[in-house]
Amino acid sequence: MKIACTKCGDTYPETGGLPYVCHNCGGIYDLVEFPHLLESDIDPHQPGLWKYWRSFGLRKPPADLYLGEGDTALVDDYFEGRHILYKLEYQNPTGSYKDRATSVLAAQLLERGIKEAVEDSSGNAGASFAAYAARTGIKATIFAPDSASGPKKEQIIRFGAKFVGVPGPRAMAAESVLNAAKSGITYASHAYLPFGMLGIATISYELFLQTRGKIGTIIVPAGHGSLLLGIIRGFLAMKESGWIDYLPYFIGVQAMNCAPIFDMYQNSSKHHSISSTVAEGVSVSAPIRGDAIISLLNQIDGKIVAVQEDAILSSRAQLAGRGIYVEPTSAIVWPPLKEFLGELSEPIVLVMTGSGYKYSNQ
Repeated sequence: MKIACTKCGDTYPETGGLPYVCHNCGGIYDLVEFPHLLESDIDPHQPGLWKYWRSFGLRKPPADLYLGEGDTALVDDYFEGRHILYKLEYQNPTGSYKDRATSVLAAQLLERGIKEAVEDSSGNAGASFAAYAARTGIKATIFAPDSASGPKKEQIIRFGAKFVGVPGPRAMAAESVLNAAKSGITYASHAYLPFGMLGIATISYELFLQTRGKIGTIIVPAGHGSLLLGIIRGFLAMKESGWIDYLPYFIGVQAMNCAPIFDMYQNSSKHHSISSTVAEGVSVSAPIRGDAIISLLNQIDGKIVAVQEDAILSSRAQLAGRGIYVEPTSAIVWPPLKEFLGELSEPIVLVMTGSGYKYSNQ
């Protein structure tokens, strides 16, 4: 595994702190070489996603960090005669897929001896970081919009992290945490730091094992894009290691009210009109991994689509009517399924990113 600045090529430090941007030029760090996980690398003695710890760039699996992350269920269903599968990522410990990324990031913090960190979030990433900070004894401060769903705020506070509510849109929380990071405190960013994608890639490994390698299409929400990018890279790693001989078709979904990656995909433009969306988990006006996603989609089969606001809550209700209770951010995968149903290869995997219990419109 190699991590380097995407702008100047400077290599990420292997020890010491955890810089979120390049000290040399201020560029973004990314994985230059994604681990080519061999089936022989899987450690059957470890629980959950930690079976894949050898692909995480760690010296050893962390002790006493596991909270139940990974090994989420894959549920069969049929819609208008087409075979679909729900990957229930809301079964992770704090109710969202973020725990896969956060647990791997927390292990990096432990290895580097970091005892205090800040993070920003629309809610789920903050709740996840607060949980693993509590588990590892890290002092955490979470910056999030005042408008974040009440259950997510409650999680952050109950886990013992300091919650800093920021007025205005999601982007203001990101600006506030950067000001805090200037003081020298570690910014354990799920968006800037690439470590979490190694945890997200375990979704791909699990899907392969759960379906015996038979997947036609994968549809996922896209905010910063780390989820989509991590899943694609996980499948690429398996292809390069010989696990699979083809890639699924990938669809990343944004809310039309906040769809910068969709705009980039459609128009090769970075000038976007941004407004609020009920799908708060993808309310990201300046996606850190947007360019990387577009570059990768130009090399493989896949696309970015956007969903109108009035379809999001109705889709949530339709999923609930099928026994799948998710927050609005997860529900944005349902309209593309219906729109492109006849074109998509089966089985079609819908990644259910967050629990419905985490959403409140009060």
